[in-house]
Amino acid sequence: MIWLDRLTQFSLFDLAALALLISGWLWIGWRIENPPAGKPSVSWLMADFRRDWMKQMVARDPRIFDAQLIGNLRQGTAFFASASMIAIGGGLALIGNTEQLAGVAQDLIQDSAPAFVWEVKILVVLLLLSNAFLKYVWAHRLFGYCSVLMAAVPNDPGDALAYPRAAQAAEISITAARSFNRGMRATYFALAAVAWLAGAAALAGAVLITFAVLYRREFASHSRIILLRIPPNSKGDTVS
Repeated sequence: MIWLDRLTQFSLFDLAALALLISGWLWIGWRIENPPAGKPSVSWLMADFRRDWMKQMVARDPRIFDAQLIGNLRQGTAFFASASMIAIGGGLALIGNTEQLAGVAQDLIQDSAPAFVWEVKILVVLLLLSNAFLKYVWAHRLFGYCSVLMAAVPNDPGDALAYPRAAQAAEISITAARSFNRGMRATYFALAAVAWLAGAAALAGAVLITFAVLYRREFASHSRIILLRIPPNSKGDTVS
């Protein structure tokens, strides 16, 4: 009953904007990973390019380029995981000092609200950042698994295990990239959730802008047009 009473401190517009945030975050992630037939997303195209990469790696000698590339991918995930941890720490510190935040917000938007309201708004941001952190950490670990599998690929392209092992590495790399992309989307929507501090309308606007940016990058960007000029050869197959 106490929580229900506290929820009455939020307006219907606040709850609707929050629902828009959650539904937009979940839906765009599902659509990117499950694109309509004939209209693949950039992430979907890159999955097949990763399969092509591992096929080319089998015949590449030496494989220094491949090792450097997977190392760079791990560094990227480690950077974003560290940045997420710093942001989470800042958010936790801010929850303990909501009075100052409320004073700033009141000066900017001429709105006063109990400390509980500000704490919930910050908590939503922290939950999204925590989700992003977990995705980045898992992606970092999967890229490590991928590097081990790449090292296990026989140097002889004629070996019976060469291409099946390379296909294993490709699928682990794709899974790692999927986790990393989910972390990035959670980070984008965490930034959008910050707008809730300025009110429900600001949150709804930030969510719609974030949604539009993600949709354009995956389905209507110039980079997607370039990828489609010479599409990947794999077409979803796992062994060649």
